[in-house]
Amino acid sequence: MRMIFVNLPVENVKRATRFYEALGLALNPDFSDETASCIVVSEHIFIMLLNHEKFRSFINTEIADARRTKEVLNCLSATSRAEVDDWKAKALAAGGSEWKPNLEMGSMYGVSFQDLDGHVWEVMYMDM
Repeated sequence: MRMIFVNLPVENVKRATRFYEALGLALNPDFSDETASCIVVSEHIFIMLLNHEKFRSFINTEIADARRTKEVLNCLSATSRAEVDDWKAKALAAGGSEWKPNLEMGSMYGVSFQDLDGHVWEVMYMDM
């Protein structure tokens, strides 16, 4: 099975880490330090929160301002509508902000929010 690492530039690693932990996600301390946090979504999905200096070491362009422009929409699946709503409630309680209205498309239901640095996350339930 392949693994996915979503690398996000953040202004403050500790603050961003607290946000993702408030969503119920765990920190992997083996791959975390003062410049980066490894957030475990599942055994195959990880969010790497990198301070701007460390993020710059991996790119050859400018860091996008996620509050002004969007390069990617990160979407996670959920097992129920209640789980979708729970993700959004936790994100807003932790200081995140709403991004778009909840999505109702027949058998699909989803929400979206921005983290503290403006990165967009969607959580979607699909009743198959």
